[in-house]
Amino acid sequence: MVAEGTERTEVAESTEGTEGTEEALPKEAEALGRQALEWLLRSAKETGTGTGSGIGTGPGAGTHTGPGPGSRTGLVWTDTPSDNELDFDLYSGTAGIIPALLEGRRHFGDDRYGDAALRAARTIEAAVAEWEASSLYGGLAGMAVALHAVHTELGDKAAGAAADRALVRVRERFDGTRWGDLFELIGGNAGIALGALAVGDTELAVLAVTPYLRTAEPTAGGVHWEVRAGTPARFHHISHGTLGIVHALAAVGRAANRPDLVELAVDGASDVVARNEADAEGFLVPHSDPQHKPDIIERYSYGWCHGPAGDAQTFRLLGSVLQDPSWSALADRCWHTVTHSGLPERLRPGFWDNSGRCCGTAGVLALACDRSVEQRDGLDFARVLVADIASRATVDEHGARWSNIEHRVNPSVLEPRNGWAMGNAGILRELLRFARIGTGRDAAYAVDWPDQPAAVARSGEN
Repeated sequence: MVAEGTERTEVAESTEGTEGTEEALPKEAEALGRQALEWLLRSAKETGTGTGSGIGTGPGAGTHTGPGPGSRTGLVWTDTPSDNELDFDLYSGTAGIIPALLEGRRHFGDDRYGDAALRAARTIEAAVAEWEASSLYGGLAGMAVALHAVHTELGDKAAGAAADRALVRVRERFDGTRWGDLFELIGGNAGIALGALAVGDTELAVLAVTPYLRTAEPTAGGVHWEVRAGTPARFHHISHGTLGIVHALAAVGRAANRPDLVELAVDGASDVVARNEADAEGFLVPHSDPQHKPDIIERYSYGWCHGPAGDAQTFRLLGSVLQDPSWSALADRCWHTVTHSGLPERLRPGFWDNSGRCCGTAGVLALACDRSVEQRDGLDFARVLVADIASRATVDEHGARWSNIEHRVNPSVLEPRNGWAMGNAGILRELLRFARIGTGRDAAYAVDWPDQPAAVARSGEN
């Protein structure tokens, strides 16, 4: 059964034969990436010395001063420039901005971005002792990922030591089963496991995923889990659902040589595959069953968080771990559905109102560029996505940024955001990577993302 209205002619067809655009678009993406970085620097807030526990209380805290030349103060960002609450996490805050700054440093060879990343690390180091959440996207595990990246890219030992301290605190908070109500990738065990792997702590990663062995619920197609305590809905996708848990089980199982974890990953993925409502060419699974908050959440999505753009990332990983082409074929089917969905056009209010990495165009661009490396088939659609991102950008003397749309509120055009999920940090990483791929340069990120498998060209290709 194909969900009504989910298949369209592939958008990329409309751009074929536009050689001039193909040559110009990587340059435009690169320029936008640079301008997006500049806007982030202007949006930064200084935090006094950047050391100690008084986050946001030092001179200059809460002011949009940006990093001054040679300044030794720490840097921090809020979710949006008008916010007063300092944000340290990977999802919407400072930890998620650090990889974007490191991407800019490596791509442009501009040490200003590395200096800003280092100063942001100083602020996060101070926050480690106080931060209450443990998760990958909202807590210490994600902060550890950012600190470890600064240590690896810039050789900063203090950041590496702070990353280790953060994971010590995460381990201390474990109750034997979980860290809180959430039990998935964004806010729970699966994400903590992937963050621990990214930092090199395989022991913590195993500790985090082991409870899934005893909490799995058998289904007709495999297994799934209660991902939020007390919530009847069972979620299926990477951000909050079964495939996020599958992703962690497969990654940790490979790293720790634990076949039982990989076997459970297959059982979880099989449950999701059994729920496919597209035809034999595509792949489309509902948001959740029973549907969570049906009055405000659509049944089908297409992005990274709850759709085939994210499902494909887990299927890519399973194909690599198991060396089984059937999983790669499922990633191909996800790609078919994405490219025939109508995105990135705004087909109706609520459909494709977001340019960001979590729920929008940048998340699809990440997959398109992965496929351009691995399958040699994603670049045409990547150009469509980049052209759309460029068309939605606001660019002025302050830099570039993006406003998403929420059609259910007035005004519907939202304030631009800074972070990875919905803002500049997530978008610019993908723009700069596309610029390199489009001009025959290195497709690797400066910092690999914990839940996005590194793209590897097939044997004999480069």
